[in-house]
Amino acid sequence: MLKIENLSLSFAERVLFDEIDIFIGENDKIGLTGKNGAGKSTLLKVILGLVKPNSGQVITPKEFKLGYLPQDLDFDSELSVYDEVMSAFEEVRSLEKELDRLTAELEKRDDYESASYMSLAESLNTTAVQLGVHDISSQAENTELVLTGLGFEREDFTKPLNTFSGGWKMRVALAKILLRKPDLILLDEPTNHLDIESVQWLEKYLKDRPGAVLLISHDRTFLDRVTNRTLELVNGKAYDYPVPYSQFTEQRKEVIQRQREARKNQEREIKQTEQLINKFRAKASKAAFAQNLIKKLDKMELTEVDDEETSSFAFRFRPAPRAGKIVVKAEDLTKYYGDKKVFEDINFEIARGERVALVGKNGAGKTTLTKVIAGLTPYKGKCETGYNVRLGYYSQNQSEELPENMTVHDVIDNEATGEYRKHVRTLLGAFMFSGDDVFKKVKVLSGGERARLALCKLLLHEYNFIILDEPTNHLDMRAKDVLKQALAQYDGTLLVVSHDRDFLKGLTDSVLEIKKGEMTAFPGDMTEFLEMKQAESVRSYEFEQKEKANAQKPKTGNEKEKWQLSKKVASLERDIEKLEADLESHRKKAEQLDHTDPDAVSEFRKQESRLEAKLVSKMEEWESVSESLSILE
Repeated sequence: MLKIENLSLSFAERVLFDEIDIFIGENDKIGLTGKNGAGKSTLLKVILGLVKPNSGQVITPKEFKLGYLPQDLDFDSELSVYDEVMSAFEEVRSLEKELDRLTAELEKRDDYESASYMSLAESLNTTAVQLGVHDISSQAENTELVLTGLGFEREDFTKPLNTFSGGWKMRVALAKILLRKPDLILLDEPTNHLDIESVQWLEKYLKDRPGAVLLISHDRTFLDRVTNRTLELVNGKAYDYPVPYSQFTEQRKEVIQRQREARKNQEREIKQTEQLINKFRAKASKAAFAQNLIKKLDKMELTEVDDEETSSFAFRFRPAPRAGKIVVKAEDLTKYYGDKKVFEDINFEIARGERVALVGKNGAGKTTLTKVIAGLTPYKGKCETGYNVRLGYYSQNQSEELPENMTVHDVIDNEATGEYRKHVRTLLGAFMFSGDDVFKKVKVLSGGERARLALCKLLLHEYNFIILDEPTNHLDMRAKDVLKQALAQYDGTLLVVSHDRDFLKGLTDSVLEIKKGEMTAFPGDMTEFLEMKQAESVRSYEFEQKEKANAQKPKTGNEKEKWQLSKKVASLERDIEKLEADLESHRKKAEQLDHTDPDAVSEFRKQESRLEAKLVSKMEEWESVSESLSILE
């Protein structure tokens, strides 16, 4: 379906792609992986034509449709959420207008045998066929399905898009891509702006939809659930594995081991050859032989080991100063936003050295609770930290407090002390800042880059109680491993909000769950908690809680929507009656038709076919709308 041939791309001295070949089939679901800077996002841009390669080509069929969601997207609109998403059907709207125009033109004409009339009728038929491909009757239903799947409530549909945050605007952009139903969807970190339920929905949608997907993600679970192939970019080459990410990592270990063995054998051969050269070079009778050996060495291509650049600095937190036995204690803790209850009269305590995972469905108040503990938002009740507690807090908006005019390197260099100052560049590399990126000023960094820098800065302080709210959202696999290793060795108290099961596994020893404004404590790590809840991941667990809550809610009809659908049903029934009458009248005219005139017969059949097609289309639409109405009733 899409083919990349002999693609090469270099930036100055750096080779990004070296004659790579990739084929994407019509239903392939591919995870694109590789270390930071390997060229993953650039490859998507090459496919889109936004970046021109030095050589090679991207081959696609005629009228091949692409959909693309970048990591960062800055767009605005005064339209409502619903209207903005419906603009995805602009092609359909154009076809509808053209169909109306052609129909109106034909109705004015009575020169049925003229060439211009026949041409107009043919254009009408072609436009109707093109429009039929788009399944107009289910557009509104599909739009609602996608918007609610991505986390929008019905009352959000009519709100102006420019009143939403950047993350919600990204969801609208994603909704438009999904509804256009492109042949190939290119997604660059699509889960960064999604909540738990939305990620769960998107996983199923992408896996089940016809068409190909090429996605970049640092969420192992998401990759495993969506993809059936893994494409790795490393050292300018592309390696294709016909398996999801977790199986790819196991197969890759075997590939690396074979490369290492081949490299050792080659080094042994080189050493033996060099010894022979030194032995025979001084002897006149063996000089020619020595020269041949030298030429052999010059022509030898050194075997590369793909993981030679993946070693990372084993960073450690600074030793935690000793705190009191109780690090934080809450009694009758209550938080409201206006009339909305977040939680009420909750009680809990976290002891020194405890490592706690904070869970709960989206909107349950996890982030609010972390802000209460950190003293960043007012509350009612009691919430106190214990003796000598030095609290470090990470949240995404904390990155806004970074000094705008300092460079990335200077921000960390100013925070680091002692031995840590020797490893500033290595530490920054682990958090996806490499090369000239370390000399960028904070004010030009993206939101994701700022978040990573803020997290990197946090790691350098002597805290004995650390709160992390979704710390892995903007980290690649390598950076997450660095952070997790550092946290595993940390000797202080830890409270983590995260939906990354792999990150939490083995990291915490107890769980606090917020549910319906109440707090419950569970002993044991996240794996034990999930087993108890009979859920395979934090995402699926939280999704199930919402589904159960929705199932218990009484179903109430939306009167406005019911009225609109009832009007639509009545209108369609009138249209159907008229078309049936027109068709019956047209067929009666067959008795007066001159069957010896082939042109007249042909035109009669075309008109009959057009009426039949319109009738079928209206009846299908009536059936769809009637079904939607019956659900509300």
